[in-house]
Amino acid sequence: MTGMAVAKGRPLIGGHEIVVGLWLGALTVGTWPLLTAPAGAPSVIPLIAHVAGMLAGYGVLVLLVLTSRTPALERDIGADVLARWHARGGRLVILLVVLHAWAATVSWMQSRNESFSLGAWQVLGLPWLPAATLATVLMLIVAAASIRNARRRLGHERWHGLHLLMYVAVALGFAHQLAGPDLAGHVLLQVCWALAYTHVFALVLRHRVLTPMRQAAHHRLRVSHVQPEGRGVVTILVEGQHLDELDAQAGQFFRWRFLTPDHWWSAHPFSLSAPPNGSSLRLTVKALGDGTRSLQSLPVGTWVVAEGPYGAVTSARRTHSNVLLIAGGVGITPMRALFETLPVAAKQDLLLVYRARSASEILFRDELEDIAARRDARVIFVLGDDRNALSAAALRRNVPDILARDVFMCGPPGLTTAVRKALHTVGLPPRQLHEERFSF
Repeated sequence: MTGMAVAKGRPLIGGHEIVVGLWLGALTVGTWPLLTAPAGAPSVIPLIAHVAGMLAGYGVLVLLVLTSRTPALERDIGADVLARWHARGGRLVILLVVLHAWAATVSWMQSRNESFSLGAWQVLGLPWLPAATLATVLMLIVAAASIRNARRRLGHERWHGLHLLMYVAVALGFAHQLAGPDLAGHVLLQVCWALAYTHVFALVLRHRVLTPMRQAAHHRLRVSHVQPEGRGVVTILVEGQHLDELDAQAGQFFRWRFLTPDHWWSAHPFSLSAPPNGSSLRLTVKALGDGTRSLQSLPVGTWVVAEGPYGAVTSARRTHSNVLLIAGGVGITPMRALFETLPVAAKQDLLLVYRARSASEILFRDELEDIAARRDARVIFVLGDDRNALSAAALRRNVPDILARDVFMCGPPGLTTAVRKALHTVGLPPRQLHEERFSF
């Protein structure tokens, strides 16, 4: 996968094109066992074992690319879309791994007329099979921990740490792939397969380890100020060197790693709550769990590693003159930055609709009203839990020209889901809705 050229604020190669490319890759890999099968009518179960095994190996490559944090993908597709693709692909890969293991064992059993349990025990004695079996067990553990209810009980930090076992599983299963009958004896294919895995692991190492370390040494980020914004919400100001070189934009986010005993091993995705100014970056954090709750008392002077910037919801996605920004709760953070920086010419309308449970939970109220006054823009505060305030009827009534606007949105999942349905009801084309969904 390569970076995407952008014209008129949108990528020339988008999600649909990439999905087509991934399916073509899967078709190529999945048909290889058919081409190498012995002449004559193929046996169904051995064929299932070969096709499922090849597709599982290919699927692992795709999953690693999706989580490699390659800037071209993160910025042009969006981290939320990549995460959804990764979740769906992960379930498919687990299914293929289990199907491959079952079909391979049954095929071995049938070829020797043995019981399933005895066949399985003998299969474990084959070269590299113990490592592949352990890899399968680790994958199943991670899959079980990723079920929504289990994930919520574990919490983000523990789940993330457990999820790292998947890298161990991939490494353990790699040798089995090269030694398998579909690649064994085909030296060129083995070399190409090994190079593909090497390249993808290099992407992960580069963008998830080496680049953050290099940025940390170059920018030397430290917490310079922590300011309470409301109940359970603080704004953290981070200062450093050469921050203009990051080329960060309003609407984007970083993965922040605060180097304290409680946080150094976990990276938190938080949006910029103000436009970057070349000397500082500002983020605003709401206490939603153990990790974010302890950030409320983060010591000034804490060293910070910031991975990014990431995010596709920037002014480059704009396609219309008039813009509607919709924010809910702490989702105001990227919308506040966009509200201050989206270009507005004469006779263009910039409207921010901000929903909060109560007046006391409105963040940046003075800042938002000041920005609106300076930019001749509008801000509307919607209070309470009444979702009808952002229903299709309310949107038509309050924003009559909504179909001629771009809509940027960020907020809690319940709100954004309801607003997304309302926008669909009023007929807003999907290309005019710009959002990134951050839900655990």
